[in-house]
Amino acid sequence: DWSSDVCSSDLARVYIVPGTGNITINKRDIDSYFGLETLKLIVRQPLAATDTADKFDVLVNVHGGGTTGQAGAIRDRKSVV
Repeated sequence: DWSSDVCSSDLARVYIVPGTGNITINKRDIDSYFGLETLKLIVRQPLAATDTADKFDVLVNVHGGGTTGQAGAIRDRKSVV
């Protein structure tokens, strides 16, 4: 399944597949893509809220805007899928 979001100049395409909880953003691990723990928390919010963080892998292509906007765009896409 996939979803995309246009939020100002941020575009995020999110793929959620069965897995073990890995989050990959633009072919990089979430820890190397987002340096701030706050941004990682924003991205993980929907999976944490549904207690499914260890049941799915999340693959993201995102571009445009700043890192905070990108994190929000990713979170918003995961919330509606």
